[in-house]
Parts: sequence; structure tokens; C-alpha cells
Amino acid sequence: MSPTLFWQVFRLQILMTLRTPDTLHVFVTAPLYTCVFLAITEHADRRDLAGFAVLAPVLMSLWSMALMAGGELIGHERERGTLEAVVATPARYSSVITARIAAVTVLSTLSLAEAWLVAWAGFGVLVTIAHPALFLVGVLLTAAAMAGTASCVSALFVLAPSARILQNTLSFPFFLLGGVLVPVDHLPHWLQPASKAVFLSWSADVLRAAVSPGPAHDATGGLLAVVLLGLAGYAAGTLLIDRILRRVRVTGTLARM
Repeated sequence: MSPTLFWQVFRLQILMTLRTPDTLHVFVTAPLYTCVFLAITEHADRRDLAGFAVLAPVLMSLWSMALMAGGELIGHERERGTLEAVVATPARYSSVITARIAAVTVLSTLSLAEAWLVAWAGFGVLVTIAHPALFLVGVLLTAAAMAGTASCVSALFVLAPSARILQNTLSFPFFLLGGVLVPVDHLPHWLQPASKAVFLSWSADVLRAAVSPGPAHDATGGLLAVVLLGLAGYAAGTLLIDRILRRVRVTGTLARM
């Protein structure tokens, strides 16, 4: 897909998302999760963990929006009867899906401002970013990895009659394995190796290091892991979508509900 076409699809999805309020649910849930997590750290008198409590709902929002986009986009196309027309266009369908998911994911980064505002206005906690450059790069690479991984998941949604079941199934296991709130090294030992295959665990470590004082240890390795896992997700998603589309064209089940 050319950069111009990618930008056009990206921009179109932003406009469509802003005109569909029910897709912006994370902007309601993110402040609520922030209140819950900060209430826990405040009650435990661990204000040093406030940055972690603020980052958790942001990562949850990013993944929720990416996962929602991966399923809802295809589901809505089926409902409107436009899925066949989109697939028939010259543009590669997997690239179109990735561009649309990327748009929704980038939009969901606004939850970061919400979480910071709730911490400051509601709890009097001002979370400072000790390493701004690392934080910015970490957020951008995390958003890109979200889009790539969600494109892989969306391949399953092409076959699934109801994407909602998959969405509900893949949300909280990823939050747990990704160490979104509880760092991976606090999980059971037998579960920790599986967490290393989830890009969220690396993203969470990088962003926590960015808001923590002192040197950011092994941040480069964490960023590289996010990039590699995101690219692996995108490559797998592209391969699966292309193969599944060939299958459903033969069986005539592309637009089934």
C-alpha cells in the first residue's frame, strides 16, 4: 500500500470513529480504571507506584481499542454488505485493515492525557516522566505493535460468525500476561516465559522505566522486542488474512453472519 493510500484510509477511519460514539468507550473506562488503581496505591501508601497505576489503564485502552477495531471493522462491513466490495478493491485487504486499526489505536492514545489528568485532579498526584524521549518512542512503538498484532487477530474474525466472543476472550489474558498492572516478575514462575512472547510485557517495562527516576536499564532491548513482536504479528496477520480470503472466496462464505 502506498503512503498516500495508507494516509487516506487512516484519515477516513479517524473520521468514522469520531462519528461513532460507542467505539470510544475506552475514554470512559480509562478514567475509572485509573481511579481504581490509584486508590489501591494510595491506600497502601505507595505513591511511588502512582506512575505504574496511571500507565496500566492507558495500555489497557490501547489494546482494547486495537482488539475492538480488529473485530468490529469486519463485523460492520458484513452488516452493511460492503465487505465483498472492500475485498475486491486493488488495495491489499490486510494493509487496509492494518491502516484502519492503526488509526483507532493512535486515537486511543488520548487516554494517556485522561489518566494523567485524573491522577492530578483527583488524587493530587503529578506523574513526571523521567525519560521523555524513551517514553515517546515507547508509546509510538507500542501503538504500532498494537496495530500489527490486532491485524493478526482480525484474521480469525474473518472466519468467526461473531467477533465479540473472541474480543472478550483475548482482553484480560493479555492484560495478565502483559504485566500491565503487576510486573511479569511477580507472576508465577511457570507463567513468566509465556509473558515474554506478549509484546505488552516489554512495552509495560519500557514505559515504567521511562516514568521512573534513575537510569532506564535495558530499555533498548525492550524497544527492540516490541518492534520484533509487532512485526511478527503484522507478518502473521497478513499471511493469515490472505490465506483465509482465498479460502472464503472458494467456499463463498465471505459475508456470512
